[in-house]
Amino acid sequence: MRDTVLKIENLNFGYTNKLLLKDFNLTVKRGELVSIVGKSGAGKSTLFELIAKNLKPKSGKIESKNIAWIFQDPYSSFHPSYTVISQILEVAKDKNYKKYLRQLSLDENLVNALPHELSGGQLQRCSILRALLMKPDLLLCDEPTSALDNVVQLDTMKLLVSLLDKMGILLITHDMDLAKWSSDKIVKIG
Repeated sequence: MRDTVLKIENLNFGYTNKLLLKDFNLTVKRGELVSIVGKSGAGKSTLFELIAKNLKPKSGKIESKNIAWIFQDPYSSFHPSYTVISQILEVAKDKNYKKYLRQLSLDENLVNALPHELSGGQLQRCSILRALLMKPDLLLCDEPTSALDNVVQLDTMKLLVSLLDKMGILLITHDMDLAKWSSDKIVKIG
Protein backbone atom coordinates (compact mmCIF):
# COMPACT_ATOMS: atom_id res chain seq x y z
CA MET A 1 0.00 0.00 0.00
CA ARG A 2 1.44 3.36 -1.01
CA ASP A 3 1.43 6.02 1.68
CA THR A 4 -0.32 9.35 1.25
CA VAL A 5 2.06 12.30 0.83
CA LEU A 6 -0.65 14.96 0.37
CA LYS A 7 -4.25 15.09 1.54
CA ILE A 8 -6.47 18.12 0.97
CA GLU A 9 -10.01 18.12 2.34
CA ASN A 10 -12.75 20.69 1.68
CA LEU A 11 -10.26 23.47 0.93
CA ASN A 12 -11.69 26.96 0.42
CA PHE A 13 -9.55 29.92 -0.54
CA GLY A 14 -10.04 33.19 -2.34
CA TYR A 15 -9.17 36.83 -2.46
CA THR A 16 -11.84 39.37 -1.40
CA ASN A 17 -15.21 37.96 -2.53
CA LYS A 18 -13.98 35.55 -5.23
CA LEU A 19 -13.27 31.93 -4.25
CA LEU A 20 -10.51 30.39 -6.35
CA LEU A 21 -10.81 27.02 -4.65
CA LYS A 22 -14.17 25.84 -3.33
CA ASP A 23 -14.55 22.57 -1.40
CA PHE A 24 -11.40 21.34 -3.15
CA ASN A 25 -10.25 17.78 -2.35
CA LEU A 26 -7.12 16.01 -3.51
CA THR A 27 -4.98 13.07 -2.43
CA VAL A 28 -1.52 12.27 -3.78
CA LYS A 29 0.20 9.02 -2.87
CA ARG A 30 3.86 8.09 -3.16
CA GLY A 31 4.31 6.77 -6.69
CA GLU A 32 1.68 9.08 -8.24
CA LEU A 33 2.09 12.04 -10.54
CA VAL A 34 -0.94 14.32 -10.51
CA SER A 35 -1.20 17.23 -12.95
CA ILE A 36 -3.05 20.44 -12.12
CA VAL A 37 -4.29 22.23 -15.22
CA GLY A 38 -6.39 25.35 -15.76
CA LYS A 39 -6.41 28.84 -17.18
CA SER A 40 -4.06 31.55 -15.93
CA GLY A 41 -5.42 33.02 -12.71
CA ALA A 42 -7.51 29.92 -11.91
CA GLY A 43 -5.60 29.23 -8.68
CA LYS A 44 -2.98 26.64 -9.65
CA SER A 45 0.02 28.48 -8.17
CA THR A 46 -2.15 29.61 -5.25
CA LEU A 47 -2.82 25.94 -4.48
CA PHE A 48 0.94 25.36 -4.26
CA GLU A 49 1.33 28.35 -1.94
CA LEU A 50 -1.39 26.87 0.29
CA ILE A 51 0.28 23.45 0.35
CA ALA A 52 3.63 25.09 1.23
CA LYS A 53 1.84 27.02 4.01
CA ASN A 54 2.76 30.39 2.50
CA LEU A 55 -0.97 31.18 2.43
CA LYS A 56 -3.67 30.28 4.92
CA PRO A 57 -6.93 28.72 3.68
CA LYS A 58 -10.31 30.22 4.59
CA SER A 59 -11.34 26.70 5.62
CA GLY A 60 -10.42 23.10 5.02
CA LYS A 61 -7.43 20.96 5.83
CA ILE A 62 -4.08 20.32 4.14
CA GLU A 63 -1.75 17.56 5.36
CA SER A 64 1.53 16.89 3.62
CA LYS A 65 4.82 15.17 4.19
CA ASN A 66 8.27 16.65 3.43
CA ILE A 67 7.99 19.01 0.44
CA ALA A 68 10.43 20.30 -2.17
CA TRP A 69 9.44 22.81 -4.83
CA ILE A 70 10.55 23.47 -8.39
CA PHE A 71 9.59 27.07 -9.20
CA GLN A 72 8.68 28.27 -12.67
CA ASP A 73 11.23 31.13 -12.47
CA PRO A 74 14.58 29.68 -11.38
CA TYR A 75 16.28 33.10 -11.17
CA SER A 76 14.08 34.05 -8.22
CA SER A 77 15.02 30.89 -6.31
CA PHE A 78 18.83 31.28 -6.37
CA HIS A 79 20.85 34.02 -4.67
CA PRO A 80 22.97 35.84 -7.26
CA SER A 81 26.16 36.03 -5.14
CA TYR A 82 26.75 32.34 -4.41
CA THR A 83 27.58 29.44 -6.70
CA VAL A 84 24.69 27.26 -7.73
CA ILE A 85 26.23 24.13 -6.19
CA SER A 86 26.82 25.80 -2.82
CA GLN A 87 23.12 26.73 -2.69
CA ILE A 88 22.08 23.23 -3.72
CA LEU A 89 24.28 21.46 -1.17
CA GLU A 90 23.17 23.83 1.60
CA VAL A 91 19.66 22.29 1.57
CA ALA A 92 20.43 18.82 0.17
CA LYS A 93 19.90 15.71 2.25
CA ASP A 94 21.64 13.68 -0.46
CA LYS A 95 25.00 15.28 -1.35
CA ASN A 96 25.69 12.96 -4.31
CA TYR A 97 24.64 15.46 -6.98
CA LYS A 98 26.85 13.96 -9.70
CA LYS A 99 24.49 11.00 -10.18
CA TYR A 100 21.89 13.32 -11.78
CA LEU A 101 24.13 15.60 -13.88
CA ARG A 102 24.04 13.51 -17.05
CA GLN A 103 20.29 12.86 -16.81
CA LEU A 104 19.67 16.61 -16.47
CA SER A 105 22.15 17.46 -19.28
CA LEU A 106 24.28 19.47 -16.85
CA ASP A 107 28.03 19.81 -16.87
CA GLU A 108 29.88 20.01 -13.55
CA ASN A 109 31.35 23.39 -14.59
CA LEU A 110 27.82 24.80 -14.85
CA VAL A 111 26.82 23.94 -11.29
CA ASN A 112 30.01 25.59 -10.02
CA ALA A 113 29.04 28.89 -11.70
CA LEU A 114 27.01 31.83 -10.38
CA PRO A 115 23.31 31.84 -11.31
CA HIS A 116 23.59 34.74 -13.79
CA GLU A 117 26.23 32.78 -15.74
CA LEU A 118 23.65 30.12 -16.69
CA SER A 119 20.82 30.24 -19.19
CA GLY A 120 17.25 30.02 -17.90
CA GLY A 121 17.03 26.38 -18.97
CA GLN A 122 20.33 25.44 -17.30
CA LEU A 123 19.32 27.15 -14.07
CA GLN A 124 15.92 25.45 -14.18
CA ARG A 125 17.64 22.06 -14.37
CA CYS A 126 19.77 23.10 -11.37
CA SER A 127 16.54 23.92 -9.55
CA ILE A 128 15.28 20.41 -10.36
CA LEU A 129 18.59 18.96 -9.14
CA ARG A 130 18.27 20.85 -5.85
CA ALA A 131 14.70 19.63 -5.33
CA LEU A 132 15.65 16.00 -5.98
CA LEU A 133 18.60 16.14 -3.58
CA MET A 134 16.25 17.36 -0.83
CA LYS A 135 14.69 13.86 -0.97
CA PRO A 136 11.09 15.05 -0.68
CA ASP A 137 8.04 12.91 -0.12
CA LEU A 138 6.08 15.41 -2.22
CA LEU A 139 7.57 17.33 -5.13
CA LEU A 140 5.66 20.46 -6.20
CA CYS A 141 6.51 21.29 -9.83
CA ASP A 142 5.31 24.63 -11.21
CA GLU A 143 5.86 24.43 -14.99
CA PRO A 144 9.27 22.80 -14.34
CA THR A 145 10.16 22.14 -17.96
CA SER A 146 8.67 25.17 -19.73
CA ALA A 147 12.12 26.77 -20.19
CA LEU A 148 13.62 23.60 -21.69
CA ASP A 149 13.83 22.48 -25.30
CA ASN A 150 11.77 19.42 -26.27
CA VAL A 151 14.54 16.82 -25.99
CA VAL A 152 15.77 18.04 -22.59
CA GLN A 153 12.16 18.42 -21.44
CA LEU A 154 11.44 14.78 -22.27
CA ASP A 155 14.65 13.54 -20.58
CA THR A 156 13.87 15.61 -17.49
CA MET A 157 10.30 14.32 -17.24
CA LYS A 158 11.52 10.74 -17.73
CA LEU A 159 13.90 11.29 -14.79
CA LEU A 160 11.10 12.64 -12.57
CA VAL A 161 8.78 9.77 -13.51
CA SER A 162 11.58 7.25 -12.80
CA LEU A 163 11.80 8.57 -9.22
CA LEU A 164 8.11 8.16 -8.41
CA ASP A 165 8.78 5.14 -6.19
CA LYS A 166 10.42 7.62 -3.77
CA MET A 167 7.86 10.45 -3.89
CA GLY A 168 4.57 11.80 -5.16
CA ILE A 169 4.61 14.64 -7.69
CA LEU A 170 2.11 17.45 -8.11
CA LEU A 171 2.67 19.15 -11.47
CA ILE A 172 1.27 22.45 -12.73
CA THR A 173 1.35 22.52 -16.50
CA HIS A 174 -0.35 24.19 -19.45
CA ASP A 175 0.93 21.39 -21.70
CA MET A 176 -1.95 18.89 -21.95
CA ASP A 177 0.17 16.45 -23.97
CA LEU A 178 2.75 16.41 -21.15
CA ALA A 179 0.00 15.98 -18.55
CA LYS A 180 -1.59 13.08 -20.45
CA TRP A 181 1.77 11.38 -21.00
CA SER A 182 3.09 11.66 -17.44
CA SER A 183 0.10 11.78 -15.10
CA ASP A 184 -1.80 9.18 -13.13
CA LYS A 185 -4.61 11.73 -12.92
CA ILE A 186 -5.33 15.23 -14.19
CA VAL A 187 -7.20 17.77 -12.03
CA LYS A 188 -8.73 20.82 -13.69
CA ILE A 189 -8.98 24.05 -11.67
CA GLY A 190 -11.14 27.02 -12.62
